[in-house]
Amino acid sequence: MNFPLYIAKRYIFSNSKNNAINIINRIASLGIIVGTMALFVVLSVFSGLKVFSLSFTNEIDPDLKIESTYGKSFLISPNQETQIKKIDGIASYTKIIEERVLFIFNGKQQVTYLKGVDKNYPVVNDIKKKLFNGQWLRPDTYQVVVGYGISKNFSMGILDFENPLQIFAPKPGKGAIENPEEAFTKTDVLPVGIYSISEDLDSKYVFADLGLVQELLEYKTNQISGVEFKLKPNADESKVDSQLQAIFNNKITIKNREQLNASLYKMLNTENIAVYLIFTLVIIVALFNLIGALIMMILDKKGNLKTLFNLGTEIKDLRKIFLLQGTLLSVFGGFIGIGLGIILVVLQEHYELIMITPTLAYPVVFTYENVFIVFGTIVSLGFIASFIASSRVSKKLLD
Repeated sequence: MNFPLYIAKRYIFSNSKNNAINIINRIASLGIIVGTMALFVVLSVFSGLKVFSLSFTNEIDPDLKIESTYGKSFLISPNQETQIKKIDGIASYTKIIEERVLFIFNGKQQVTYLKGVDKNYPVVNDIKKKLFNGQWLRPDTYQVVVGYGISKNFSMGILDFENPLQIFAPKPGKGAIENPEEAFTKTDVLPVGIYSISEDLDSKYVFADLGLVQELLEYKTNQISGVEFKLKPNADESKVDSQLQAIFNNKITIKNREQLNASLYKMLNTENIAVYLIFTLVIIVALFNLIGALIMMILDKKGNLKTLFNLGTEIKDLRKIFLLQGTLLSVFGGFIGIGLGIILVVLQEHYELIMITPTLAYPVVFTYENVFIVFGTIVSLGFIASFIASSRVSKKLLD
């Protein structure tokens, strides 16, 4: 039998004759449980906020997107499209063109992105689910779908045949512009739908037919600025990347959803780390109670330790008793705290106990990653606190 472990378990589950020490031990245990529960709940809340924030961009961002490495546009041949269709991991793809242009409606102006899309775009992206009003555009027409932010800025509705939306796109070329009116290609379009995703995205894009945008920008029929892909479930992203690079002779840049929103992911991860560190400090403060409780236990059991020492027990084994006692307290407290935290998170997920608005519950997400992070944190810090306290056991103390 492991002698230090046996004594440590006896000390945990037995009460001291000194009632003050029992109270201190309960306070230390309660601090570990509450600190663990708080850290787990907060991490689950930020996981929920991360999923909630990314849900807006996920509605409009593809799984993968390729762009030209050497310019704003590139040519895609029928042979390349045939090879793309043969890639096992790709469920569907859509050709797009993105360009900043000037929009004018009833004397109001705004510069934003015109995004030309083909008929497969609603298959790759669930944009139709975000239509606030109207319908999605039909191919080979002068119809467009605008964001709610643009519609609000222009005070614009849909199917207004008397007041078309005007698009001014700069003509390609070099040299000085003599006549400003000849520097732009103009066309009138008809808004048939309004989408609503988020405040930023609602003012970012105006969707139009791919052929219309190619004509407006004076592109060739096979000239595009990018291709967006929807991958099959459990597809090997790295394998798909290498196959696409081979098809386009390594002249393209491939970005996944996280790379397309690098700044957003970086901000969310930084916030998550900051909150984790702040609540870890709270746990460290709570573990000072554990150090104090162990030191009081050492002083209370001083007579027993002296007896064990005289019977031949080494100082390192006596220290190990309290090291194991503190670590076990951290483990038990961690289990209980995480268990209580899981109950709170699951209740919030299913019953929406706390609401942000009357229709929006506070987002939380239960993940095993958070369980391992919290448990690893509390056990590691508990071990360090126990090591500090157990180091007080020395021959000088026993003498």
